[in-house]
Amino acid sequence: MKVMLLGNAGAGKSTLAKQLLSVQSAVCLSLDDVAFDGTIERRPLLDSIADVQQFIERHSHWIIEGCYADIFEPLVPHCETLIFLNPGVEACVRHCRARPWEPDKFATPAEQADHLENLINWVRLYETRSDEYGLARHRALFDSFAGHKIELTDPARYQSLISIW
Repeated sequence: MKVMLLGNAGAGKSTLAKQLLSVQSAVCLSLDDVAFDGTIERRPLLDSIADVQQFIERHSHWIIEGCYADIFEPLVPHCETLIFLNPGVEACVRHCRARPWEPDKFATPAEQADHLENLINWVRLYETRSDEYGLARHRALFDSFAGHKIELTDPARYQSLISIW
C-alpha cells in the first residue's frame, strides 16, 4: 500500500486514512506535520519534500494525506494509488464543524473552536484559489497522474474503498 490522499480541508482525508489503516498495515504521514515549522509559517518547500522523501524511503507501506499540491507534485510518482477526495465545499464545511478536538494541533478544544471560522472561510475559497491548496492545482495533479487514481465526490462512498485493500 502506497497511497496519497489529496483534497480540501475537511474533505475526510484523515478519517479515510484511519479507516484504511484499520484494515491494512501501513504508516501514515499528514503533510501538516512536514509543511509547517511549529508556527503558522510554512517551512521551505524543498525541506518539506525532503522529509516526505525520507518517509517514503523508510517505509514500504504508507499513506500520505494532505492538501499541499506543491509537496505532492514531485513525489506522486512514488504512490500506487492517488485518491482525490472532492465532496464539495459545503460537505467540507460540515465536516469541519463536526470535527472533534485535535490535540495534536490545538492545546484545548476552546482554542480549536476559536480557529473554526477562519478555517471555514479558508475552506470556502477552495474552488477559486489558484495556489497549492486550491481545486485547480488538485485537479491538475490528479488529472496528470498516469497511475491508479480514484476521485470520490460522495463521502458516503469513502467506505467502499476499504474493501479494495
